[in-house]
Amino acid sequence: MDALTGLLDQPRARGAFLLRSMLTPPWSLRIEDEAPLSVVTMARGEALVVPDNGEATWLRPGEVAIMRGPEPYTICDAPGTEVQIVIHPGQRCTSLDGTDMGGTLLPGVRTWGSDSGREDIMLSGTYQMHSEVSQRLLGVLPTMMVRPIGVGERPLVDLLSVEIVRDQPGQELVLDRLLDLLVVTVLRSWLASPEAPTPAWYRAQRDPVIGVALQLLHGDPAYQWTVANLAAKAGVSRAALARRFTELVGESPMKYLANWRLTLAADLLAEPGATVGNVARTVGYGSAFALSTAFKRVRGVSPLEHRKVTLGQVGA
Repeated sequence: MDALTGLLDQPRARGAFLLRSMLTPPWSLRIEDEAPLSVVTMARGEALVVPDNGEATWLRPGEVAIMRGPEPYTICDAPGTEVQIVIHPGQRCTSLDGTDMGGTLLPGVRTWGSDSGREDIMLSGTYQMHSEVSQRLLGVLPTMMVRPIGVGERPLVDLLSVEIVRDQPGQELVLDRLLDLLVVTVLRSWLASPEAPTPAWYRAQRDPVIGVALQLLHGDPAYQWTVANLAAKAGVSRAALARRFTELVGESPMKYLANWRLTLAADLLAEPGATVGNVARTVGYGSAFALSTAFKRVRGVSPLEHRKVTLGQVGA
């Protein structure tokens, strides 16, 4: 597994919230759902995406917006349009005064709003649980990005617009995988663009020596790697590997490996049925105790506490 594959191995939607919104101007939606990741594209009309802390950006047909939670934002038809609907956690919709708006769904599947024939049409997909998107990926992303729909994404968007209103056996699974594929395709394109603020380890993949070391670490994180055996496989001296790795990545090979193992552990702990012992062995720790000690030292919480928070089980 290369570092990019490791980064994009999630998102993995499980019952994602997908919706076609039919919106007659003037309209404005306030998004406060605290979702880890959301995707929006306009099938008809334009929208202005306004993050609470950031610059407003127009979203036009032929573009995809990806928003990283939990920061709230507003989507509206024009600057200055007053908010009419607030979307809360669990996709509960209310007016500004708290009146429930859930009854405004149109007849049909996953469609909401009016049906006057002159409305803007917005397609949105939302990952509901933080366990569905890796924390490593969220750490790389900006709060909001708007990307043109490329050749690879166009068929996915067209298929999503068709499938989102269908009601067939297995439809939820089809929509989850379509959403995953669209997100991965857009993010891969963004990471390859020169303007993307990619992390040092991502840029270091292009180095003929450090790229080999990173691929080894990502391909088998549970292996008992040392600087010496990494250097041997990369074809350089131990000192040369350590110096160049630190220079390009920003930390030593062993510190990078330790952080990568804990990042993997954090994501694996969110999987159904995961145990600290199984996760520890998967990422290269000799015991549940060893993983727990390292996890709490670096992240400030135990693996079990992290699992409860990630799965939304606090207080359960």
